[in-house]
Amino acid sequence: MVTRIPVQGDRPYDVIVGRELNGELPGLIDGAARVAVIHPPTLRERAEAVAAVTGRQTVLIEVPDAEAGKTVEVAARCWDELGAAGFTRTDVVVGVGGGATTDLAGYVAAAWLRGVRWIPVSTSVAGMVDAAVGGKTAVNIAAGKNLVGAFHPPAGVLCDLDALDTLPREDIAAGLAEVVKGGFIADPRILELVEEHPAAALDPHSDVLRELIERKIRVKADVVGVDLKESGLREILNYGHTLGHAIERREKYSWKHGHAVAVGMVFAAELGRLSGRLDDATAARHKKILETLDLPTTYAESAWTELAAGMRVDKKTRAATLRFVVLDGLARPGILAGPADDLLREAYKAVAR
Repeated sequence: MVTRIPVQGDRPYDVIVGRELNGELPGLIDGAARVAVIHPPTLRERAEAVAAVTGRQTVLIEVPDAEAGKTVEVAARCWDELGAAGFTRTDVVVGVGGGATTDLAGYVAAAWLRGVRWIPVSTSVAGMVDAAVGGKTAVNIAAGKNLVGAFHPPAGVLCDLDALDTLPREDIAAGLAEVVKGGFIADPRILELVEEHPAAALDPHSDVLRELIERKIRVKADVVGVDLKESGLREILNYGHTLGHAIERREKYSWKHGHAVAVGMVFAAELGRLSGRLDDATAARHKKILETLDLPTTYAESAWTELAAGMRVDKKTRAATLRFVVLDGLARPGILAGPADDLLREAYKAVAR
């Protein structure tokens, strides 16, 4: 069974969820003479399988795994390989991997000849429900995560559930942090499914995990179809990310993105509660659900000064004013702009250890 979830906008496309999806690729690359497949070392075999179905001249470009691959230097090496292969505006870049790899592949495609087609073939839960959907592409620099990038919607997204069969349980759980985020900001049924079936939520063969993935994709599709460039509604997708990105930077990207976002959501919930916008029960529900999935909900108390400084270079900051996505109730996200330092420090106590 294949599910097609449409993403609207100026350049609409489908997110395709199912198993054995390589056969969907030829229909997305019509008119291309060459295909570049960007992949980490661990996914060489899957990248070769993708290349085999294209029927085009194919260039395999191996990049470092995870966040180590999301650098300007790695992107430049990819551009050199595209140039050596004679890539034109009608050719296609395919990213095979988790969210970091597809972020990189999308940015490589966005910048090459000012934008060529690209297709993410996502192999992680986080990639399927978040990174691969919405057209945000980026690399990291020393100043922070995702600060150099472009909005460049893909031609289509392939979420092949076969890739999850061998994914470590910890990686599935990390991806579910983004799914849980979708539950709190838009679709409470997600939260109920996790609470009712916590074991099945972590089982790559379960219908529950598939439903969770599809529900979160629909949440994101609904948002980015209206607001591609984060000028308004899309900002709600950053729930938990302001502190989360600061943690990732402090940990030199050794923490999984979902782990950092989990801590960030507990912080954001407390910030909403302390500012009088979120009820106690919904705030407490964050920690309970995340811990059900064995996700972290605490971070070092001593890190606060460094994290506070890191948050000030976050993409959501406007004119030096910190902005946080908070909840005014379940599935009622809003913005808290310029909170007092004392309020931030007090909210951090909810996660400090």
